[in-house]
Amino acid sequence: MYTGIDILRVNMSEPVSLPPIESEDGKTSVESIQDEVIRRICFLDYPPGSQLKEAELAKEFGVSRTPVRDAISRIKHLGLVETRNGVGTVVTALPREQIEHVYEMRLQLATLIGTMSPPPVTEHDLTRIKDLLNAAIALEHEFDARRYVELNDQLQILIADLIGNSLLRSFWRQAYFQAASTWYSVASMAGADVATSLVQELKEIKAALVQGDMAAVGFIQRVQIGYGYQRIMQHLFSDEGDASDGS
Repeated sequence: MYTGIDILRVNMSEPVSLPPIESEDGKTSVESIQDEVIRRICFLDYPPGSQLKEAELAKEFGVSRTPVRDAISRIKHLGLVETRNGVGTVVTALPREQIEHVYEMRLQLATLIGTMSPPPVTEHDLTRIKDLLNAAIALEHEFDARRYVELNDQLQILIADLIGNSLLRSFWRQAYFQAASTWYSVASMAGADVATSLVQELKEIKAALVQGDMAAVGFIQRVQIGYGYQRIMQHLFSDEGDASDGS
Protein backbone atom coordinates (compact mmCIF):
# COMPACT_ATOMS: atom_id res chain seq x y z
CA MET A 1 0.00 0.00 0.00
CA TYR A 2 1.19 3.50 -0.83
CA THR A 3 2.40 5.35 2.26
CA GLY A 4 2.64 9.03 3.14
CA ILE A 5 6.40 9.26 2.78
CA ASP A 6 6.09 8.00 -0.79
CA ILE A 7 4.69 11.39 -1.79
CA LEU A 8 8.34 12.40 -2.01
CA ARG A 9 9.16 9.51 -4.33
CA VAL A 10 6.52 9.96 -7.01
CA ASN A 11 7.27 9.99 -10.72
CA MET A 12 8.73 13.40 -11.53
CA SER A 13 7.39 13.69 -15.08
CA GLU A 14 6.07 17.12 -16.04
CA PRO A 15 2.41 17.55 -15.06
CA VAL A 16 0.11 18.67 -17.83
CA SER A 17 -3.51 19.57 -18.38
CA LEU A 18 -5.76 16.70 -19.23
CA PRO A 19 -6.32 16.68 -23.03
CA PRO A 20 -8.43 14.41 -25.22
CA ILE A 21 -6.97 10.99 -25.98
CA GLU A 22 -6.15 11.89 -29.56
CA SER A 23 -3.82 14.70 -28.58
CA GLU A 24 -2.03 16.74 -31.20
CA ASP A 25 0.40 18.38 -28.81
CA GLY A 26 3.21 15.89 -29.38
CA LYS A 27 2.48 13.73 -26.35
CA THR A 28 2.92 9.99 -26.58
CA SER A 29 -0.04 7.62 -26.36
CA VAL A 30 1.21 6.52 -22.94
CA GLU A 31 1.03 10.09 -21.60
CA SER A 32 -2.39 10.73 -23.12
CA ILE A 33 -3.81 7.49 -21.72
CA GLN A 34 -2.25 8.22 -18.34
CA ASP A 35 -3.81 11.70 -18.22
CA GLU A 36 -7.25 10.48 -19.26
CA VAL A 37 -7.33 7.62 -16.76
CA ILE A 38 -6.17 9.97 -13.99
CA ARG A 39 -8.93 12.41 -14.96
CA ARG A 40 -11.51 9.63 -14.74
CA ILE A 41 -10.23 8.56 -11.31
CA CYS A 42 -10.20 12.14 -10.02
CA PHE A 43 -13.68 12.83 -11.39
CA LEU A 44 -14.98 9.56 -9.88
CA ASP A 45 -15.86 8.13 -13.28
CA TYR A 46 -13.69 5.29 -11.95
CA PRO A 47 -14.67 5.24 -8.25
CA PRO A 48 -12.66 3.30 -5.65
CA GLY A 49 -12.96 -0.42 -6.28
CA SER A 50 -13.22 -0.07 -10.05
CA GLN A 51 -11.11 -2.52 -12.00
CA LEU A 52 -8.93 -1.20 -14.82
CA LYS A 53 -8.85 -3.81 -17.58
CA GLU A 54 -5.95 -3.42 -19.98
CA ALA A 55 -7.71 -5.13 -22.88
CA GLU A 56 -10.79 -2.92 -22.64
CA LEU A 57 -8.75 0.27 -22.33
CA ALA A 58 -6.52 -0.74 -25.24
CA LYS A 59 -9.59 -1.29 -27.41
CA GLU A 60 -11.12 2.03 -26.36
CA PHE A 61 -7.96 4.00 -27.05
CA GLY A 62 -7.10 2.11 -30.23
CA VAL A 63 -3.66 0.98 -29.05
CA SER A 64 -1.93 -2.23 -28.02
CA ARG A 65 -1.93 -3.29 -24.38
CA THR A 66 1.69 -2.18 -23.92
CA PRO A 67 1.09 1.61 -23.70
CA VAL A 68 -1.95 0.97 -21.48
CA ARG A 69 0.18 -1.18 -19.17
CA ASP A 70 2.88 1.52 -19.09
CA ALA A 71 0.31 4.22 -18.32
CA ILE A 72 -1.19 2.20 -15.47
CA SER A 73 2.29 1.55 -14.09
CA ARG A 74 2.88 5.30 -13.91
CA ILE A 75 -0.45 5.86 -12.18
CA LYS A 76 0.54 3.33 -9.51
CA HIS A 77 3.34 5.71 -8.48
CA LEU A 78 0.66 8.22 -7.49
CA GLY A 79 -1.05 5.69 -5.23
CA LEU A 80 -4.29 5.94 -7.21
CA VAL A 81 -4.40 2.24 -8.18
CA GLU A 82 -2.97 -1.01 -6.88
CA THR A 83 -2.59 -4.56 -8.13
CA ARG A 84 -4.48 -7.24 -6.19
CA ASN A 85 -3.82 -10.94 -6.58
CA GLY A 86 -6.57 -12.65 -8.50
CA VAL A 87 -8.32 -9.35 -9.24
CA GLY A 88 -5.99 -7.14 -11.27
CA THR A 89 -5.52 -3.39 -11.13
CA VAL A 90 -8.05 -1.64 -8.90
CA VAL A 91 -8.70 2.02 -8.10
CA THR A 92 -7.91 2.64 -4.45
CA ALA A 93 -9.47 4.82 -1.78
CA LEU A 94 -6.93 6.63 0.38
CA PRO A 95 -7.10 5.73 4.08
CA ARG A 96 -7.43 8.51 6.63
CA GLU A 97 -3.72 8.62 7.47
CA GLN A 98 -2.77 8.95 3.81
CA ILE A 99 -5.32 11.73 3.30
CA GLU A 100 -3.77 13.56 6.25
CA HIS A 101 -0.30 13.19 4.71
CA VAL A 102 -1.46 14.44 1.31
CA TYR A 103 -3.14 17.50 2.80
CA GLU A 104 -0.13 18.25 4.99
CA MET A 105 1.96 18.23 1.83
CA ARG A 106 -0.50 20.42 -0.10
CA LEU A 107 -0.59 22.98 2.72
CA GLN A 108 3.20 23.25 2.66
CA LEU A 109 3.41 23.40 -1.13
CA ALA A 110 0.92 26.28 -1.22
CA THR A 111 3.28 28.44 0.84
CA LEU A 112 5.91 28.11 -1.91
CA ILE A 113 3.71 29.45 -4.70
CA GLY A 114 4.98 32.90 -5.62
CA THR A 115 8.34 32.39 -3.94
CA MET A 116 10.01 30.09 -6.49
CA SER A 117 10.48 31.55 -10.01
CA PRO A 118 6.94 32.94 -10.39
CA PRO A 119 6.15 33.81 -14.02
CA PRO A 120 4.52 37.13 -14.93
CA VAL A 121 0.73 37.14 -14.98
CA THR A 122 -0.56 37.49 -18.55
CA GLU A 123 -3.79 38.80 -20.02
CA HIS A 124 -4.61 35.22 -20.95
CA ASP A 125 -4.30 34.21 -17.27
CA LEU A 126 -6.69 37.02 -16.29
CA THR A 127 -9.16 35.97 -18.96
CA ARG A 128 -9.08 32.39 -17.69
CA ILE A 129 -9.76 33.40 -14.08
CA LYS A 130 -12.58 35.76 -15.16
CA ASP A 131 -14.21 33.00 -17.20
CA LEU A 132 -13.93 30.58 -14.28
CA LEU A 133 -15.47 33.14 -11.92
CA ASN A 134 -18.41 33.76 -14.24
CA ALA A 135 -18.97 30.01 -14.57
CA ALA A 136 -18.80 29.56 -10.79
CA ILE A 137 -21.35 32.33 -10.23
CA ALA A 138 -23.71 30.56 -12.62
CA LEU A 139 -23.06 27.29 -10.78
CA GLU A 140 -23.90 28.92 -7.47
CA HIS A 141 -27.41 29.65 -8.76
CA GLU A 142 -27.90 26.21 -10.30
CA PHE A 143 -25.60 23.73 -8.59
CA ASP A 144 -24.39 20.62 -10.35
CA ALA A 145 -21.77 18.46 -8.64
CA ARG A 146 -20.17 17.35 -11.90
CA ARG A 147 -19.83 20.94 -13.12
CA TYR A 148 -18.23 21.89 -9.81
CA VAL A 149 -15.64 19.15 -10.28
CA GLU A 150 -14.87 20.38 -13.80
CA LEU A 151 -14.46 24.02 -12.71
CA ASN A 152 -12.29 23.13 -9.74
CA ASP A 153 -10.09 20.99 -11.98
CA GLN A 154 -9.73 23.89 -14.44
CA LEU A 155 -8.71 26.12 -11.54
CA GLN A 156 -6.06 23.64 -10.45
CA ILE A 157 -4.69 23.52 -13.99
CA LEU A 158 -4.51 27.33 -13.99
CA ILE A 159 -2.73 27.39 -10.63
CA ALA A 160 -0.22 24.82 -11.89
CA ASP A 161 0.38 26.92 -15.02
CA LEU A 162 1.14 29.90 -12.78
CA ILE A 163 3.89 28.03 -10.91
CA GLY A 164 7.21 28.83 -12.55
CA ASN A 165 9.34 26.24 -10.78
CA SER A 166 8.90 22.96 -12.68
CA LEU A 167 9.68 20.76 -9.66
CA LEU A 168 7.13 22.57 -7.49
CA ARG A 169 4.60 22.38 -10.31
CA SER A 170 5.10 18.63 -10.57
CA PHE A 171 4.57 18.07 -6.85
CA TRP A 172 1.57 20.41 -6.85
CA ARG A 173 -0.26 18.49 -9.60
CA GLN A 174 0.60 15.10 -8.17
CA ALA A 175 -0.64 16.03 -4.69
CA TYR A 176 -3.82 17.37 -6.28
CA PHE A 177 -4.34 14.09 -8.12
CA GLN A 178 -4.05 12.20 -4.84
CA ALA A 179 -6.55 14.47 -3.07
CA ALA A 180 -9.05 15.03 -5.89
CA SER A 181 -11.31 11.97 -5.77
CA THR A 182 -11.65 12.19 -1.99
CA TRP A 183 -12.50 15.89 -2.09
CA TYR A 184 -14.93 15.54 -4.98
CA SER A 185 -16.84 12.78 -3.20
CA VAL A 186 -17.23 15.15 -0.23
CA ALA A 187 -18.14 18.10 -2.46
CA SER A 188 -21.06 16.12 -3.81
CA MET A 189 -22.29 15.61 -0.24
CA ALA A 190 -21.75 19.25 0.73
CA GLY A 191 -23.87 20.56 -2.14
CA ALA A 192 -24.19 24.20 -3.18
CA ASP A 193 -22.07 25.48 -0.28
CA VAL A 194 -18.93 24.42 -2.14
CA ALA A 195 -19.99 26.54 -5.14
CA THR A 196 -20.31 29.59 -2.89
CA SER A 197 -16.86 28.89 -1.50
CA LEU A 198 -15.47 28.50 -5.02
CA VAL A 199 -16.90 31.87 -6.06
CA GLN A 200 -15.21 33.56 -3.10
CA GLU A 201 -11.94 31.76 -3.82
CA LEU A 202 -11.98 32.83 -7.47
CA LYS A 203 -12.76 36.46 -6.56
CA GLU A 204 -9.77 36.53 -4.25
CA ILE A 205 -7.47 34.87 -6.78
CA LYS A 206 -8.62 37.27 -9.49
CA ALA A 207 -7.80 40.26 -7.27
CA ALA A 208 -4.37 38.79 -6.48
CA LEU A 209 -3.61 38.14 -10.16
CA VAL A 210 -4.62 41.67 -11.13
CA GLN A 211 -1.96 42.83 -8.67
CA GLY A 212 0.52 40.24 -9.91
CA ASP A 213 0.76 38.87 -6.37
CA MET A 214 1.45 35.15 -6.70
CA ALA A 215 2.35 34.87 -3.02
CA ALA A 216 -1.22 35.92 -2.23
CA VAL A 217 -2.48 33.22 -4.60
CA GLY A 218 -0.51 30.67 -2.59
CA PHE A 219 -1.98 31.97 0.67
CA ILE A 220 -5.51 31.75 -0.76
CA GLN A 221 -4.86 28.18 -1.87
CA ARG A 222 -3.56 27.26 1.57
CA VAL A 223 -6.75 28.57 3.19
CA GLN A 224 -8.94 26.68 0.71
CA ILE A 225 -6.97 23.45 1.13
CA GLY A 226 -7.46 23.72 4.89
CA TYR A 227 -11.17 24.30 4.31
CA GLY A 228 -11.36 21.21 2.10
CA TYR A 229 -9.56 19.09 4.66
CA GLN A 230 -11.99 20.14 7.40
CA ARG A 231 -14.92 19.17 5.16
CA ILE A 232 -13.38 15.77 4.48
CA MET A 233 -12.95 15.11 8.19
CA GLN A 234 -16.52 16.26 8.83
CA HIS A 235 -18.20 14.18 6.13
CA LEU A 236 -16.02 11.07 5.93
CA PHE A 237 -14.52 10.52 9.35
CA SER A 238 -16.86 12.08 11.90
CA ASP A 239 -18.01 8.62 13.02
CA GLU A 240 -14.41 7.65 13.77
CA GLY A 241 -14.06 10.73 15.93
CA ASP A 242 -17.25 9.94 17.80
CA ALA A 243 -16.08 6.36 18.39
CA SER A 244 -12.71 7.50 19.72
CA ASP A 245 -14.51 9.87 22.11
CA GLY A 246 -16.58 6.98 23.38
CA SER A 247 -19.81 8.61 22.27
